[in-house]
Amino acid sequence: MFRFLTVAATLVALSGPVLAQGAQVAFGGMQQDTSAPVEVSADQLQVNQSDGTALYTGNVVIGQGEMRLAAPRVLVVFSEGENRIERLEATGGVTLVSGEEAAEAERADYDIDNGTVVMTGNVLLTQGQNALTSERMIVNLDDGTAQMTGRVRTVISQGSETQDQ
Repeated sequence: MFRFLTVAATLVALSGPVLAQGAQVAFGGMQQDTSAPVEVSADQLQVNQSDGTALYTGNVVIGQGEMRLAAPRVLVVFSEGENRIERLEATGGVTLVSGEEAAEAERADYDIDNGTVVMTGNVLLTQGQNALTSERMIVNLDDGTAQMTGRVRTVISQGSETQDQ
């Protein structure tokens, strides 16, 4: 149903690394209407009425607008006294896809009210044939930007490669 990118192959195929301590990157494809409905599918669901959470496990896929998030485990936290999602906590290896852009990390925390996704642990962002890695990335879904921190490595494709004839 949803096609997720194989971003690791892209990183291996690129050349010309650039290293930095932090980076602000355009993340235009990740602009998102945070008031759009959230659809969740998973193999299992456990609801805890006392603390207002729902734990989805096994092949979890979450969709909101054009954005898709996939992970083995996602904890949904509801706002107190409301039937509205406050935040999502995805763990176990997370893939976030929107349009041509994709990001992978060990964990992602989506704060719906603030319109931010914080990805941590071996973050890999691909934008077309370009790739960036870091330990932490904060995506602002309102303006389509991301801030990468930790040791940031950027691989920029220099256009199509020519073949010897």
